[in-house]
Amino acid sequence: MEMQESNGYGKLKLLDTPMGNIAKTLLTSGAKLGVSSRGSGNVNESGRVSDFDIVTVDIVAQPSAPDAYPKAIRESLFNMQGGGVIHELAEAVTHDKGAQKHLSREILNFIRELNLK
Repeated sequence: MEMQESNGYGKLKLLDTPMGNIAKTLLTSGAKLGVSSRGSGNVNESGRVSDFDIVTVDIVAQPSAPDAYPKAIRESLFNMQGGGVIHELAEAVTHDKGAQKHLSREILNFIRELNLK
């Protein structure tokens, strides 16, 4: 996971456990699940946090941050017109650094567009 300003970006994998299966079922049924981070850091007198290290990210029904609802990028990719082609391209450029850079830029543009919706 990485932070860009106050936004966190990373991969989420639902495990094949009883709780993971509940989350999968909720998501495929259309439920909107949020995320909440747990970690440690320093809090100053004004409540500002510094040196924060994320320990884990939990799936929650009501996150404390108003926009802490992850976007399903992989699923969005396959649901969009041409998404399968983008996935095939990503697999095809695994050994071409220049093509990887170009594809990476285009995928980041796609993600930015998702965030605007």
